[in-house]
Amino acid sequence: MCGILGVMATTPVNQLLYDGLMVLQHRGQDAAGIATAEGNTFHLHKGPGLVRDVFRTRNMRALPGNCGIGHVRYPTAGSAYNFAEAQPFYVNSPFGIVLGHNGNLTNAEQLKDEMFRLDRRHINTNSDSEVLLNVLAHELQSAAHGYELDVDSIFQAVAGVHRRCRGAYAVVAIIAGYGLLAFRDPHGIRPLIYGQNETAEGTEYLVSSESVALDTLGFQVVRDIEPGEAVFIDLNHQLHSRQCAQQPMYAPCIFEYVYLARPDTVIDGVSVYEARLAMGELLADKVAQHIPVDEIDVVIPIPDSSRPSAMQLAQKLGIPFREGFVKNRYVGRTFIMPGQAMRKKSVRQKLNTVGQEFKGKRVLLVDDSIVRGTTSREIVEMARAAGATRVYFASAAPPVRFPNVYGIDMPTRSELIATGRSDAQIAAEIGADALVYQDIDALKQSVTMLRSDLTVFDASCFDGCYITGDIDSYYLDAAENKRSGKPAKSGDDESDSRSSEQMVLGLSNGGQES
Repeated sequence: MCGILGVMATTPVNQLLYDGLMVLQHRGQDAAGIATAEGNTFHLHKGPGLVRDVFRTRNMRALPGNCGIGHVRYPTAGSAYNFAEAQPFYVNSPFGIVLGHNGNLTNAEQLKDEMFRLDRRHINTNSDSEVLLNVLAHELQSAAHGYELDVDSIFQAVAGVHRRCRGAYAVVAIIAGYGLLAFRDPHGIRPLIYGQNETAEGTEYLVSSESVALDTLGFQVVRDIEPGEAVFIDLNHQLHSRQCAQQPMYAPCIFEYVYLARPDTVIDGVSVYEARLAMGELLADKVAQHIPVDEIDVVIPIPDSSRPSAMQLAQKLGIPFREGFVKNRYVGRTFIMPGQAMRKKSVRQKLNTVGQEFKGKRVLLVDDSIVRGTTSREIVEMARAAGATRVYFASAAPPVRFPNVYGIDMPTRSELIATGRSDAQIAAEIGADALVYQDIDALKQSVTMLRSDLTVFDASCFDGCYITGDIDSYYLDAAENKRSGKPAKSGDDESDSRSSEQMVLGLSNGGQES
């Protein structure tokens, strides 16, 4: 999960990009970067940390130009500690390109090998985004007419990217001397939206991961970029769009609605806030089936993502809703901190209890999801320490039993608390008196009821169905071994353990049986 911005304006864009990245800061806190175009010259600054720490006045002054892209990074491929992998990335041939990418390529290693053997391109980091940039550069070179590019050639190059790349990718890029390019993978896994602003000097365009950036920067939402579609805005501020994928389909990541996106964002025509209200409405039915309602004195959300779901759940069950945790907003989101020890330490720094809301009460804690269980365990302990007599726990999402390979840092099954455990075992593990999970069908319904034609989702971390159709147990084993520093097993290695096969039971590709 990263946040990306692209803007074509009539005045310098450095401040606009900075303000937009601040709005998207929740999507990545590891690194930030801005690239601007002034004529045929790129200006680039990026570095580790939050947006406010990366950019000083002197850095902003060194970013002239009326066109630019920005990126906040949350590492999914590569290293959290290698700041050479901060984006945007730059390549000088052909034409000069800077690129920002949100998502994760699932065939990055294959592409990296092809880049060297066939395209004679060197990839300098372990980032799949640099691979994606070089694939785009090669396709532009192949599509160009000598030294010139036209709109058809640019869209032809994006079609070539779709043919070669697998996985999730929402992309903004600038081609030196030509304009701003944005495109989305054929499944639309990661969100991308654009808007416009009319000025006396002409129309300005802004592309963003989330609509909230358009709202806060004064742009009117036009529409989401469709799966497989590319949008190109030339230097004359003329917008061109074309479908570049052969078989596009809507299959957005449902975890965007559960946790990743801000509640005031609208993704693919669905309000994230309303989707979370619906999750709470449906979760209330499940809670009532498993916990006697008269044994719950109060419903308390885990700030911040679960608040709409908890509020709606409490209203439907007729139970008081109270804020029992106060959040320190100057501590990062624990889910996207790079180490388990750092996550555990940060929970106590991030949250503090309002004692009177717990003392002598039977409380139902509501969270958006339970991934590793570290935060949940600490929160249950805090509730008991504050005097709760019973602590129930409800998750607005189903159990996370599978890794996400499309841009969320859940790469190892051993890190997921739900792997190999029943609901009762998970409840015991986090110290709760009872645990209720949302059903997967109910989760999907919470989005579909707001847009009836949106029926297919990537919910792979819940159901093991990987929408791109290229993920199997060998891929997951290799990803986990790479993360732990172990060599990957060969695909026909008979020593693959039976337990490993059982851990991915139910794994399927794009809805097809594996």
